Amino acid sequence: MSRARFASDGRGGLTRHVPIRTPRHAALLVVDVQVYTVTPGDGEFGDIDPSSIPDHLAYYFARLEGVTLPAIARLQDASRRVGMEVMYTVVESLTGDMRDLGLDYRISGIGVPKGSPWAAIPEAIARRGDEIVISKTSSNVFVSTNIDYVLRALEIEQIVICGLLTDQCVESAVRDACDLGYLVTVPEDACATMSRERHEQSLGMYSGYCRIVTSDDVVTELAGFPATGEAGLRAVTA
Repeated sequence: MSRARFASDGRGGLTRHVPIRTPRHAALLVVDVQVYTVTPGDGEFGDIDPSSIPDHLAYYFARLEGVTLPAIARLQDASRRVGMEVMYTVVESLTGDMRDLGLDYRISGIGVPKGSPWAAIPEAIARRGDEIVISKTSSNVFVSTNIDYVLRALEIEQIVICGLLTDQCVESAVRDACDLGYLVTVPEDACATMSRERHEQSLGMYSGYCRIVTSDDVVTELAGFPATGEAGLRAVTA
């Protein structure tokens, strides 16, 4: 299979700015949107009062609720309708005592034990059927998991990457996915970090590795394909 065929600009050249061409060879990858990372008063934010979000986190939680989670939900619906893979990464160790945790996560105080409720996908973007969830123990999912093997087994050529944080785990995934030969799309409103400045600066830094659009742009592209995914989804979830 030649990946270059997906990157053709139609004039004999190559480009990263390619719309989704075949849902069968594309995947939506939602990075680290889980109870641990999105819940005031729990997980990573267990030391804050949910009824009084501190100023330094106000932007983050407002964007999550008002922009990012609704955008991801729209992307999920559009992807499922056309049978496109919907996948998730979550911070979660392979062990209960987290002895396999990566050094950077240890230093940063980040970690979720195997089987913890913190690894659950939040209800606002709930996983359906047998959608793939890949646990990771480092910022970069391509470093600490077999995701590249899984994507290649699924014959994925294009990846729509979104989630948390724009300037950390999303950025790491984007850069490595590009270097590994995938065409990457980032719907910027389906990503979030701790400030608008960090969000915009990060997008500017890796815009050369991917196509940056909005979630509505991706939804519109997928609306041009026939609905093939819902019947299979109902069979899985029945």
